[in-house]
Amino acid sequence: MDLTAKAAPSVSSSSAPPRAKLVLTALIAVAAVANLNLAVANVALPDIGKAFDAGQTGLDLVAVGYSLGLAASVLYLGALGDAHGRKQMLLAGTALAIPASLLAGFAPSITVLFFARLLGGIAAGMAFPTTLALITALWSGPERTKSIALWSALGGGISALGPLVSGALLTQFDWDSVFFVTLPLAFAALYLAWRFVPAHVNETSDRVDNLGGILSVLMVAALVLAINFAPVPGAGAATAGLAIVALAAIVAFVLRQRRVATPLYDLEVAGRRIFWVAACAGIIVFGSLMAAMFIGQQYLQNVLEYSTLDAGLTILPGAIGMVLVAPRSAHLVETRGARFTLLVGYAFCLAGFVVMLLLWDENAQYWHIGLGYLLIGIGVGFAGTPASHSLTASVPVRRAGMASATADLQRDLGGAIMQSILGALLTAGYAAAAATAVQTAPQSVSTDVEGELTKSFSSAAAVAEQHPRYADSIIEGARGAFLQGDAWAYVAGIVAICLGALLVATRFPGKEEEKRLLDSYAAEDGTAQTG
Repeated sequence: MDLTAKAAPSVSSSSAPPRAKLVLTALIAVAAVANLNLAVANVALPDIGKAFDAGQTGLDLVAVGYSLGLAASVLYLGALGDAHGRKQMLLAGTALAIPASLLAGFAPSITVLFFARLLGGIAAGMAFPTTLALITALWSGPERTKSIALWSALGGGISALGPLVSGALLTQFDWDSVFFVTLPLAFAALYLAWRFVPAHVNETSDRVDNLGGILSVLMVAALVLAINFAPVPGAGAATAGLAIVALAAIVAFVLRQRRVATPLYDLEVAGRRIFWVAACAGIIVFGSLMAAMFIGQQYLQNVLEYSTLDAGLTILPGAIGMVLVAPRSAHLVETRGARFTLLVGYAFCLAGFVVMLLLWDENAQYWHIGLGYLLIGIGVGFAGTPASHSLTASVPVRRAGMASATADLQRDLGGAIMQSILGALLTAGYAAAAATAVQTAPQSVSTDVEGELTKSFSSAAAVAEQHPRYADSIIEGARGAFLQGDAWAYVAGIVAICLGALLVATRFPGKEEEKRLLDSYAAEDGTAQTG
């Protein structure tokens, strides 16, 4: 019997697989491996730089390597999973994560470490999108919404805990320990997936567009690298070259998908209002979380002089908030619709950035920091469920890999875009404030020293060590400059969140219209599969 010949289930029905709790536990465990591996490296970057005497470019590549491998591969690997077996892809990706983590931990050079992170990202590209695709294939109706809520909230919570885990390990062990921490979880997830996850459920028999897959890898890889290198000083030529490659690959990919009989990425489905608005909304929501962590961790360690462990502890309220609101988020999606739930999430994210702008100064208390992260965590907890649910609900089950790959791109592209924009504004704001401070300082400084003072907080700290007589005034000036730069970044975050909320409020359908559209999509997809 051809499972792809069945019509899509009605959105009003609800079903779950046998041993649903065990299956969902296995899928969340597999996703946890990817989420934790994604988040553990950043706190260890200073120690990695010292161990390998690495420059900033090498550290940037280590930082982006995992998300690069994941983002570049998800579209192609999601399609391969849909066609050749989602469980097989799940097991292969989880298994590959083990040697990738070992290679990272034992890496003899910064180059090997980058390729280990890239390999780990590809492993996540095999396993992570497959978890959401399997939830889509195995659950339906309100049960699917609840499962996606748990998957989204626990995934986001585990990502937020990554800096805490890394910070705790680095107080006792060397940098390599952060790459070994996921090994026990990977072995457990591999067993659970092999034992409990069913195989060959609502998979497609269509041929995979391999050329489109190759173009998708080139397109996303060039785009992610271009975004990440955009704020790096002296990387203008590389950024421009990557942007040109990305643009050419995007054009070629779109043309290919419009002409091929069985596209890798169905542009007609992607053009559905519920799909594309949810995709854009998710980019801003998940990007806000990653950008807040990116800017916030630097603020805590540079301005407030928190240790890596203390800085990691401040993220706990955000992780707790995400997990606690997941059941409420699923309930709101079912009773009030995805648009209302998305806007609730956006309201909390906006409040979080307002707290960061107004209260995160040189005298901030722990509760100020925790409140900001808590509000953003609650916002992501509310908005993450409808963002992922709307993607999966608006595509045929046989195209679940496409929806889940898009959900992953929300996180990676959202994080890359928001971190790049906010990071560039942080750098520009810091440089402007530091330059003003240098010009008004009672002591004259050389051009070289001025360049170091205005480049970054860490560069100013290095100058302070070389000139202990002026160390206090240098650090004080650097703190003030950093606070001006991060204020620029927080304002940009507020603007992005407001624009995202406006898009959702004006373009995403209300509850009744959403139900009508989803029913029409299901009927259309069922007719297409049986016709």
